[in-house]
Amino acid sequence: MLLVTFVGSLIHVYSIAYMEHDADRRRFFAYLNLFVASMLLLVLADAYLLLYVGWEGVGLASYLLIGFWNHNPAYAAAAKKAFIANRVGDFGLSVAIMIMFVQFGKVDFATVFNASSGASTAALTAMALMLLLGACGKSAQFPLQSWLGDAMAGPTPVSALIHAATMVTAGVYLVVRSHPIFDLAPNAQLVVVIVGAITLVFGAVVGCAKDDLKKALAASTMSQIGYMMLAAGLGPVGYVFAIFHLLTHGFFKAGMFLGAGSVMHGMRDRVDMRTFGGLSAKMKITWITFGLGWLAIIGFPGLSGFWSKDKIIEAAFEGDGWRAWVFGLTAMLAAGVTAFYMSRLFFMTFMGKRRWLEDDHPHESPALMTVPMMVLAVGSALLGLALGPTGLIEDWLHPVVGEHPDVEPVLAPAVITILTLVLVLLGVGLAYLRYWRDDVARTAPVGSLATRAARRDLFQDDVNEALLMRPGQHLTRSLVFADNKGVDGAVGGLAALIGGLSARTRRLQNGFVRTYALGMLAGVVVLLAAVAVIS
Repeated sequence: MLLVTFVGSLIHVYSIAYMEHDADRRRFFAYLNLFVASMLLLVLADAYLLLYVGWEGVGLASYLLIGFWNHNPAYAAAAKKAFIANRVGDFGLSVAIMIMFVQFGKVDFATVFNASSGASTAALTAMALMLLLGACGKSAQFPLQSWLGDAMAGPTPVSALIHAATMVTAGVYLVVRSHPIFDLAPNAQLVVVIVGAITLVFGAVVGCAKDDLKKALAASTMSQIGYMMLAAGLGPVGYVFAIFHLLTHGFFKAGMFLGAGSVMHGMRDRVDMRTFGGLSAKMKITWITFGLGWLAIIGFPGLSGFWSKDKIIEAAFEGDGWRAWVFGLTAMLAAGVTAFYMSRLFFMTFMGKRRWLEDDHPHESPALMTVPMMVLAVGSALLGLALGPTGLIEDWLHPVVGEHPDVEPVLAPAVITILTLVLVLLGVGLAYLRYWRDDVARTAPVGSLATRAARRDLFQDDVNEALLMRPGQHLTRSLVFADNKGVDGAVGGLAALIGGLSARTRRLQNGFVRTYALGMLAGVVVLLAAVAVIS
């Protein structure tokens, strides 16, 4: 609730200047406040049905804000895409609520959690998987992640508030809030970890190849929420760190999205990083605040991301068997990839040689935009320090998630931290050599097959079109054909038959007495012949 209201207030202030010249800014703020109200309802609900009302409200607000500039057909299509993908996830949440009602008779949190221990494993697993489906839709997790990149069609403050700090983390909140159900459904819990691991790698790979500033940040958001989801699936060892990273990520990612909006403000609304470079000299406040967010997300020692993300990596190594090694190494290696693509983004935008276009005159944004960025930058730097090493976050969440178990990781925590920092340093160094020291072309090279695949979001839209859209189109066309030729054809054919018979029958009614007399004679002959045959 504090994240939604605090970050939301800063973004409202930022939006006053950002949307100053938009003719429909009143409608924009109406939608933005509809979102905040729905998000608060979602967070403050004490029952799944009330949570569902807020859940649908934020989905509606997201649709309205993504398509705010709906005079652009591409933006309108992006809004519809987000709406449909979220409807798939919302179906899962609605089914989970139905199962709860059948099993427990009520859907309030207290009743469901207290009665969960008496439910069957099959019912609990079904509930957990349906809750996960809802979380995947809202939090852009595999396989319902394709909408988030297109959602960047909305105004940048929308991307900061909805698609970075609040709505997309609602799925993580849902899983952690429902932890009594997931604790009793270990198979579903494992699926949560797998989904999180796939998504964090997916987002990291896609982020490496994006030249669109906002879409690169969107891929980063997808990856970071994958970290949160992975932690939420680890059980009691990860619940606290999932929410901890949710909070810190809300600050540094919202700050970077607002920084992206500031860059767009100074660069004639362009988002192609290949036409930026050297902006640190002209936009110092944006450069510094964005830089603190960059250092936080890559896990620079002492900043917020270091305390929250590294704890998730450490938690992934806890336990024994193959899971600890697979998920721990996945989370650790992804941290190195994160450092690379976020450094690439930072260096291409603010450092290196200037690649501006002829009419570019970059300048710093007004105070209404820079002050919220500075406040978020302070949070990016200090929030983790205030909550992490002090143990405050664990004490705060103790009434909800219980005691944090003391489980030894398969690697010593110091070794995990050192290896992670080495990978982060390698990622930053590689980005420095490629995107700061060397020249960056204004036009992206063709690249390898892997690069082209990453630019196309690893073909996620192609897969969705092949598996869902085209079969749906063919099914619809088949049904229309069957309706036209079958149902309508049968009705039309019967009508044509009757019409044809009527037309032919009318020809006998020609008004000539001789024709009628001939008809009567023929009838008499037929009757006489019939009588003769019978007798």
